Parts: sequence; C-alpha cells; structure tokens
Amino acid sequence: MTLLDSSLWSDKIFTGSWTAGSADSIDILNPADGTVLGRSGMASADDMRDAARTAAAAQKDWARTKPAERAAVLRRAGQIFEDHQAELIDWVQRETGAIPAKAGLEIHVAANECFDAAALPHHAMGEVLTSDEDHWSFARRLPVGVVGVISPFNFPLILSIRSVVPALALGNAVVLKPDPRTPVSGGVMIARALEAAGLPAGVFQMLPGGAEAGAVLTEAPEISVVSFTGSTAAGRKVGEAAGRNLKRVHLELGGNNATVVLPGADVAKAASAGAFGSFLHQGQVCMTTGRHLVHESLADEYVSALKEKAEHLPVGDPTHDNIALGPIIDEKQRDNIDRIVREAKDAGANIVAGGTYENLFYAPTVITDLTENNPAWSEEIFGPVAPVRTFATVEEAAEIVNSSEYGLSVGILGDVGEAMKLADLVRSGKVHINEQTVSDESNAPFGGFGDSGNGSRFGGYSANIEAFTEIQWLTMRSEIAPYPF
Repeated sequence: MTLLDSSLWSDKIFTGSWTAGSADSIDILNPADGTVLGRSGMASADDMRDAARTAAAAQKDWARTKPAERAAVLRRAGQIFEDHQAELIDWVQRETGAIPAKAGLEIHVAANECFDAAALPHHAMGEVLTSDEDHWSFARRLPVGVVGVISPFNFPLILSIRSVVPALALGNAVVLKPDPRTPVSGGVMIARALEAAGLPAGVFQMLPGGAEAGAVLTEAPEISVVSFTGSTAAGRKVGEAAGRNLKRVHLELGGNNATVVLPGADVAKAASAGAFGSFLHQGQVCMTTGRHLVHESLADEYVSALKEKAEHLPVGDPTHDNIALGPIIDEKQRDNIDRIVREAKDAGANIVAGGTYENLFYAPTVITDLTENNPAWSEEIFGPVAPVRTFATVEEAAEIVNSSEYGLSVGILGDVGEAMKLADLVRSGKVHINEQTVSDESNAPFGGFGDSGNGSRFGGYSANIEAFTEIQWLTMRSEIAPYPF
C-alpha cells in the first residue's frame, strides 16, 4: 500500500478529512524537467479561518488525552515515515530537486522528530516554587491552544514537521500552511502519516495556500502561536502582523553564513567542507555558506581547490546517477541568483568558476575579489555560489563575520584553540568548529540572531516546551485563606 495515493489528496486540502479547497487547484511541478507531478488543492482565507475554528474545538479533547496516548500516535507516525521511506524519498527528489542523500535526510529527520516528540508528553511540565505564604506554589506548563505553522520550499518536510509534532505532543492543535511549490513534501506527507497513525480528526490540518491564506494565521483569534520559517522580508511581515494581534511568533529566517578557514588548516579538507556548505541542495538552505573567509596565507590554494570542486561537481536531474546538484526551485529564484552574480561582476568581482545556467540548473560558482559592499558578499544569495574573501587576524575575521545583519550559523576550520577564540567573538545562533555551516539535529536547539530570526529556538525538549506551552502560576491551600475584608 502506498502512503501517498494521489486519489486521496489530489486537488484537496486536509481539514481532518480530504476535501476540496475554495481556491483554484495548482499543478505541482518537477523543477528538473517541468513535468506535472500532481495537483494540489489550495485554501482560501475563509478555508483557513474555518480550519482555525475547527482546530480550536478539536484541541480541547486532544489536550485531555493521556500523555501515553499522544506519545503512541507520534511513535506510530515516526514508524510510518520509516516504513514508507523509499516512496517518500522519491517524492522529495522530484518535487524539490533534491539529490538522494538530501531527500533521505529529510525522511530520516522527520522520523526522528516524531520519535523525539513522543517523549515530550512525559517530560516535567512545571516546577514547585518557594513561597513566603502559607500555600503550595507551582508554575505549570499548559498547551498554548492552536499553533499556526508556515513553512518554505527548500527543506519542506523537515521545516514543517519540526514545529508540527512537538506542538501536537504538548497537547496543541496545529494548522499548517506549506509552500504551494512543495505541498506534498511539506504537507501531504505529514497529514497522511498522522492520519494513518490515528491522530483524531481536526487536531492537525494542512492547507496549502497563498499569502492571503497565510495572513489568517496571524489574525485568527483561535491561533495563539505562529511558527514561521522563510525569508527575512516575509518574516518581518509575519512578525509585524502577529505582534499587532498580540500573538507569540517564532521566526526562523535567512542567513548569510560564514565559514572561516584559519591559518594552518588542511586546505583540501577545508575546501571540501566549504564546497559542501555552499553547494548542498544548490545553496537553497538558510544555513548555506554564503561567505568564505580565508586566512591570507591560504587564499590562493583554497580558491584553487574550491574552483576544482565546483568545476567537477555534476549538475542535472537528481533522479539520475551521481548528480551532486539538482535544479533551482523555479525561474524567479534562479533569476535572483543570476542577478546577484552579474551585479557582483559589474562591481569588480572575479568569477573564478561557474556563473552560468541552463534551464533551472545553475553551475556551482566561485567568486573572488569582493568588497564588503559587493552584493555577492552582503546579500543572501540562496543559490550555489561561494564568495571568498581574506583576513589577517582572528579579530579581523570576527569583525567581518559580525558585519552581516544575519546571525544564523558559523563554521570555523582549523586549529581548535584559535577556533575557540573566534567562537567567543562571533554573534551567531550556531557555531560549528571543524564543520561547515549546514547542520541540524532533531534534539538540538535551532535559531539565529539579528535578521536570521527573533531568537526563538526549535529542537530539543527544553526549547520545544518553551515554544509551544504557556506558564500558569497555581497556588493551593488546605482551606480558604483568611482576609481582612
């Protein structure tokens, strides 16, 4: 039996059952060859409002469900991801342009997110407080109610499920709006796994839709928390709307992440790490290495090694053998990548490798001779482009790293002692010594500073409990307290 039988979900949204959305359905396209993979239902703003109301009603019973029962549903969902791995990998490859390793990672992490979330219902949900009063005093954690999740196209399954299942585990209902370009990987897979796992109807709802539908999640009174992953520009709008409506919002946004190559580093290994950081999934990752900062003593050797990598990484349809880079998600994204590369060259940069494309396949690109204001250095490119600059001292490296408005991830390659000094100087949500910038684990807190987000964290028991519960102060006496009135 297939999990993603299209007769169940084609032209539909999921509101506890599979129904037609009010907006016009859209084609789901394979970015590698333009073929139509299926049809996705689309939700209107009214559909989203109905979903929020239905979720709020269903959440009350779900919150009262025994912790062991909530945990069992999530364990079964994790097992479903593992049991249907081959089918799901195939969809992620074709829908997102992912090579097999990236697609497999999405399924693996999705299963782990479910298994980790299954432990959340059994965690302590509060603490006993001291008090000068003659009563017991507690701080207890309660579900927030309904969580709205808005997720992007690049790692659609991971970036949806990392909010969905912890929120469910803690007794909340969830309304998910996946990116319409990747509705199956970002939504249908999760809906089908939870449906098959026995999640009660209405507790989880999945509605692909446009900006108007997404805006409802920041406005509907039933939604208490909005979890958004996407661009910084869109995140500002979501944060502004949520703040205006007094909703808590978790924003995981863009990045212009730096990998720093220290003096004495193994250049071959450093170039391998740098290439992986810039070219994985065509650079369409918020953690992508967007800036290579190399000690001046190693610069020529490093650029030569990185150029060699770029020129020999095969680009093409990721369903074919031995492909390292697949297609960019669509023409709009490809054209923005190419705009930045062209503007970088016009501003005096040297394109050492790449800088060309065919259809949606953009060649791995290496750029040097950059100033701090060159767009290839200052902007988030979100494509397979590796800009390289040099530094002389650890202090200068820290200053350059921190000059970006983003602060998501930093990789530091080389001597551990020097790396520790630099790690203490950089402002970043994540620092990886002797690893590149792209890394994520289901039990690790994930978030950024500055334009990379509002400091929220996904991942790990403490972070997820903080994200998807409210704190209530509770006191208790053995009898009614005496008062002077």
